[in-house]
Amino acid sequence: QVQLVESGGGLVQPGGSLILSCTASGFTFSSYAMSWYRQAPGKERESVAGITKTGGVTNYADSVKGRFTISRDNGKNTVYLQMNSLKPEDTAVYYCYAPRFFSWGQGTQVTVSS
Repeated sequence: QVQLVESGGGLVQPGGSLILSCTASGFTFSSYAMSWYRQAPGKERESVAGITKTGGVTNYADSVKGRFTISRDNGKNTVYLQMNSLKPEDTAVYYCYAPRFFSWGQGTQVTVSS
């Protein structure tokens, strides 16, 4: 079955950086687009970034453009989210999502605070 496992979350100061990883199994990773979402306390889950199966096309929420970068390594079945210039409003649980399979990871907490 489809399994997505995120890692890399944690506590970081404003202006800092983190990189999240999501390792997939149970499907041919290189054949499908992938996405990152996030959900802040009391808010709805929102799309953060997406990437096509080859990595050739990416898209971002306006709130993270220029600060976050989504990438993938199809040889490692892994999608990444590099997050720079983090702000307190980036605090959320971040989820990996495989749209073709409507499948979510368990989430990883990112807290931006001094």
